[in-house]
Amino acid sequence: MSSVQVRPFRRSDREQLTVLVNRHIQAVIPGMSVSANTVLNQLEREPGEPIVDPWVAERRTLVAVQHDRLVAAAHLLRYGDGEPVGEGYRGLGEIRWLVCWPPDFPWADAEPAGDALAAACHAQFDAWRVSRRSADGALPAPAIYGVPEHWPHVRAIYERAGFVYDGQHTEVVLLARVEDLPSAGEPPIPGLVVRRSLGINGTRFSAYLGDLCVGYIEVENLADAGRVARHDGWADIGNLHVPQDHQRRGIATWLFGSVADWLRMANVDRLLEYAMSTADAELALFRKLGFVELTRTDRGFTAER
Repeated sequence: MSSVQVRPFRRSDREQLTVLVNRHIQAVIPGMSVSANTVLNQLEREPGEPIVDPWVAERRTLVAVQHDRLVAAAHLLRYGDGEPVGEGYRGLGEIRWLVCWPPDFPWADAEPAGDALAAACHAQFDAWRVSRRSADGALPAPAIYGVPEHWPHVRAIYERAGFVYDGQHTEVVLLARVEDLPSAGEPPIPGLVVRRSLGINGTRFSAYLGDLCVGYIEVENLADAGRVARHDGWADIGNLHVPQDHQRRGIATWLFGSVADWLRMANVDRLLEYAMSTADAELALFRKLGFVELTRTDRGFTAER
């Protein structure tokens, strides 16, 4: 094996790192990519995580260099120990993401470079004296989190480094072409109206019967703030809720139609949605509406040291 140098990220690495990040993104989401500025910004802070990001006490990005080329990279976080850090994050050291060229990359020894990088991550956690360790794959792009099934090489690196999946948190990422989604049409219940307002995770479409809210859905345009470099026509669903006593009455389908009509006026052509792998009713609804499954991603990799 040729020598591997693991060192801190340098700004001059940004082009090679962005290429590697986008290769991982595009294995999951067709045609999506992020800019070098987006990658660099995430190394400094994550404005899309307004609750958790302020809890981060230290950040560090490491790269593995081989044959004078960047072969792998990892972004590490150390969360604070006390208030106001949430209890589940106190003292945690996290590999926010790790990317590496796969074993069939022309350099046959790229895989050991990933292992050397993972070992350096543990060494950094030792230096930080963290009390717990976790690993994820939260790249700075929509729908890229956990360890997607299309990254078996990353999962293998984590497992060889001692990270174990808890087996409880598998999520499904789905995609629909907006043109394939139904229009709202007539409301499924007489007197049902939709009201549009500002939501927590995007624009909120609420279904009302008189003064009673009987369901809502939120949708966010992913081109906002330069989050996606290619294809402005992306959006995702931030929240969907219909009270149990109003379910199975066509409200969710009608709300999706209202969202689709709105997105078509904005020239948005692709819509992402998410669900737990155990949410059979939700998944059945999404597939009926025209969503297709892109990936399943596992969250909850932890290591004991």
